[in-house]
Amino acid sequence: MLPVADQDELKRTNEIKTAAPLLDAIKIQGKTITADALLTQREFARYLVEDRKADYHFTVKGNQPTLLNDVACFFQDRKQADFIEQASLNHGRIDTRKIWITESLNRYVNFPYVGQAFAIERESINKKTGKVSTELVYGITSKTNDQANAAQVLKTNREHWGIESHHYIIDWNFDEDRSTIRTGHGPENCTRLRRFAVGVIKSKKLAGSVAQKMRQLNRNTRLVFDYLCMTKNSQLANSNAAI
Repeated sequence: MLPVADQDELKRTNEIKTAAPLLDAIKIQGKTITADALLTQREFARYLVEDRKADYHFTVKGNQPTLLNDVACFFQDRKQADFIEQASLNHGRIDTRKIWITESLNRYVNFPYVGQAFAIERESINKKTGKVSTELVYGITSKTNDQANAAQVLKTNREHWGIESHHYIIDWNFDEDRSTIRTGHGPENCTRLRRFAVGVIKSKKLAGSVAQKMRQLNRNTRLVFDYLCMTKNSQLANSNAAI
C-alpha cells in the first residue's frame, strides 16, 4: 500500500482505481490474490479471473450488503466446522480458528466466479486475564473445493491478515494515512523506508512490541547504531540487553 494524499475517502477511491494497474506489472497467472473488503468488487474479480487468469480470496463486509447478508445467512446455523486449526500462542494470546466452507452459494450470490464462500471464527484467550473474545469473518474465493479445501482456504486467509497486520503497524506508528509528503517520488520512498525500518525491528528477537522498540530508539543515534551493530565499537552487550 502506498500513502495517498488528503482524506480517507480519496485514499479508498485511489486504492480501487490503482489496484489493477499495479498488478499489471506482475505475473499473477495461476496465483491467488487476496484483498480486504474494500476491493471486494465485481469488476476487480472479473479483471483477476478473466483478464489475468488468477484467483481471488476476498473478505466480505458491509460495503457489499447483499452479498454479506447472503453469506452470513447461510452460515447462521453452522454446526461442525470443516476444519479446526489447533490453538497457538501468539502475542500473549491463545488463538483457535475454525472454518466453514460451502459451494452451495456459487450460483445464488450475485458475484462473478465464486467457487466457495466461507466463514472463519477466531477464539482468542488472553493468557494474563483469561478474557475470551470471538471474531467471525466472512469471505469468498474463486477457487472451488477441488482446488482448495477448508485447511487451504484458512491458510490463505491467515497469510492475508499477516500482511494486513504489517500495514496496521506502519499506519499506527507512522500515522502514514495522514502523511503530508506528496511531491514526486517522496511518498513511495518514505513508504519503503518505513517498511524497511519495521522489517529490521521485526527481524530481531523483540522483548516487546515494534512500537516499544521505536520509542526506545527514537532520536537516539548511538542506541540505533548499537542495535544494528553498525560500528566497530557497537556495545553488543548493551544492545542485546535492550532488544
